[in-house]
Amino acid sequence: MPPMASVLVVEDDQFVRSALIRHLTEASHTVRSVGTALEALREVAHFRFDVVILDLGLPDLDGSEALKMLRGITDVPVIIATARDDEAEIVRLLNDGADDYLTKPFSVEHLSARMAAVLRRARGTAGEAPPSDVLRVGGLSIDPLRRQADLDGARLDLTRREFDLLAFLAGRPGVVVPRKELLAEVWQQSYGDDQTIDVHLSWLRRKLGETAARPRYLHTLRGVGVKLEPPPVESPL
Repeated sequence: MPPMASVLVVEDDQFVRSALIRHLTEASHTVRSVGTALEALREVAHFRFDVVILDLGLPDLDGSEALKMLRGITDVPVIIATARDDEAEIVRLLNDGADDYLTKPFSVEHLSARMAAVLRRARGTAGEAPPSDVLRVGGLSIDPLRRQADLDGARLDLTRREFDLLAFLAGRPGVVVPRKELLAEVWQQSYGDDQTIDVHLSWLRRKLGETAARPRYLHTLRGVGVKLEPPPVESPL
């Protein structure tokens, strides 16, 4: 794991909180910790963090609401730590901007692996000079340098991960990209489930004005992968 990440632990259980602080400090990270959602919001407003570990069962505000509020003021990677193992809620958390999640109880090794993945992705995005060429696919225009995307001249409001996914596919127009490659290149993970990809594809489709049943740009080949290609040109009558 990259050394000296700045980590905010948001956890009201003092035992779990102390264990996380001890583990992260032993791994050479700098750690700040709070026990409520409002304290977390104040922290991210005043300090720069590389990653936030957010518990859902907070005393003042549900963690899912806290996540939405965090996303309103910062793009810092957020790993959800939750005792709730509900698929619908996990999907909603990913929709709301979580970068990853862990179901309690989890091992410190598992936490380390997930942290390493989100930190590699975040630091790779910040540390690498993105290509300057604007990518164009049909009515889509993606500017990796400015991290802006337009559809038919209208700006798309994309999350960091949605933009990364769109830009990666736009760099390979018409090519079916395997899901394993998307996990490795966009999520910087060598393992994972398809649910994470499907959630982000669903939200990206919505912003592109299409659905899985009636795709225009994003096409999923079941069991194979995903491709981005321009919609067919309509022939004049």
